[in-house]
Amino acid sequence: MTDPRSPKILKGAIVGIDIFNPLASVVVFQYNPEQLSRSLEPQYGDAGGARAEALRLNGPPRETISATINIDAIDQLESDDAKTKKLGINPQLAALEMLAYPKSTLVIANTVLLATGTIEIVPPMGPLTLFIYGWQRVVPVKLTHLSVSEVMHDPGLNPTRATADLSLQVLTYNDFPLAHPGYATFLAHQLVKETMATIGTVNNLGAVLGHDANLFTR
Repeated sequence: MTDPRSPKILKGAIVGIDIFNPLASVVVFQYNPEQLSRSLEPQYGDAGGARAEALRLNGPPRETISATINIDAIDQLESDDAKTKKLGINPQLAALEMLAYPKSTLVIANTVLLATGTIEIVPPMGPLTLFIYGWQRVVPVKLTHLSVSEVMHDPGLNPTRATADLSLQVLTYNDFPLAHPGYATFLAHQLVKETMATIGTVNNLGAVLGHDANLFTR
């Protein structure tokens, strides 16, 4: 029995927003990753420019996120879930993998256009994908690598336990047109980060100078 005094655990998620099939790429983490790796590469101006330009930033840093997601059918099998008994964790893995696929409806539409003699075909756009890991971390991303290790299967060869290693590139307002929702999403993320940084700076100064110190008087 769950202790009612225990804090509610938020679940991280990766959500692919697609008007053609809005439920195909919604992945709520069954277990939040134990470890999350992030790498930031500052985007400075041309190193060969004038001295005054050495610290000029061309935009937000290029950030990559890496995480390992664990997926297990044990909870559903214990509750005798009919879908899991029939399919294992194939649906959860498919939802992750669909982040890397163009939608079949668009592929079929382009095939029809080619068959009718259309010369130029525009490659299908992927969904706007959001990585959600707490209210202060909601960022647009694109999947750059997915590696799945299936470690247990049922008698029908459906995977029942797997780990998925993800690499995600964070997309910034430099990657979207002004009217695209991804532009506003990243800008809001940066504003939250700036607020967090201000809180951290104030706390650090207070710890160094003493809680009763007044920074604005001499």
